[in-house]
Amino acid sequence: MVLGAAESAVLAFDIGGTDLKAGLVDASGNILGLRRVATPRDPLRAGEAILDAVEALASEFAAEFPGHPAKAACLVVPGIVDSDIGVGIYSANLGWRNFPFGEKASQRLGLPVAFGHDVSAAAEAEFRFGAPRDFRNIVVMVVGTGIAAAVISDGYPVRAGGFAGELGHALVPDPDSECSGHTILEAVGSAGAIARRYSAKAGIPLPGAREVLERAKDGDTLAARIWADAVDALAFSLSQCVSIIGTEAVVVGGGLAEAGEGLLEPLRSRLDELLDFQRRPIIMRAELGQDAGLLGAAMRARALLPAAKAASGTRARS
Repeated sequence: MVLGAAESAVLAFDIGGTDLKAGLVDASGNILGLRRVATPRDPLRAGEAILDAVEALASEFAAEFPGHPAKAACLVVPGIVDSDIGVGIYSANLGWRNFPFGEKASQRLGLPVAFGHDVSAAAEAEFRFGAPRDFRNIVVMVVGTGIAAAVISDGYPVRAGGFAGELGHALVPDPDSECSGHTILEAVGSAGAIARRYSAKAGIPLPGAREVLERAKDGDTLAARIWADAVDALAFSLSQCVSIIGTEAVVVGGGLAEAGEGLLEPLRSRLDELLDFQRRPIIMRAELGQDAGLLGAAMRARALLPAAKAASGTRARS
């Protein structure tokens, strides 16, 4: 997988709610010295704790791979992100507000640093190298403990200052409401919600959504209903995307995507029922897996290199 023609290596950091993934990525897209460590948490210095880990990992890569000096870096994080100004606006899980990641990371690493949203970076990698590369209007939806999404319209990422793609907080019909109430998509359609709702209603604690699906396959009617509720909620939100932005393809990633056709087939069927004259988007599973965010970060870091900037300027003038 070739991320660019420049000879220099770049640093890529994908900060998640649980794990921090890091790699030194060469010009051919090879991830050297891949690291996965627990995401540091410090309620008093949430952003600085992340940068402590990033700086330490960068030093490890420099010592381990002296023949591949990094010339740029990129950090991608969850939450609300303004990639244009390099600020993490808000992260409910990790605790920062208006933290200037781009500026501070550049100071610490002594490199130009790009900054962005983890799902957006993963979407750009999938768009270029993965399942939806033949489409120009896509939604990449990562469904795990929560739900996040990224939108690409006519080949361009839609960011809106970091507020685009917050699909997990879009309103959907609440299956537990007796008076046609609403809740957010995450509360019904996420892997965490599936396990949580089944455990609460059955009085049987289950570790995850996979166990609910297995019970549904074995004839457990409550499990089947909980799973169907999740599919209905996901299809409802996707139907809004299709109607508003003309989505051609939906790429499903995250832990719930591990269900494969157990999720995708009923999701296609339910979405087809909800749509009228609109085109039916292709619904597919993400191809790049857990490294998609890291590869997307490497793409953004490489775009900062002088050779990449010069090539971009040449194309713009031609």
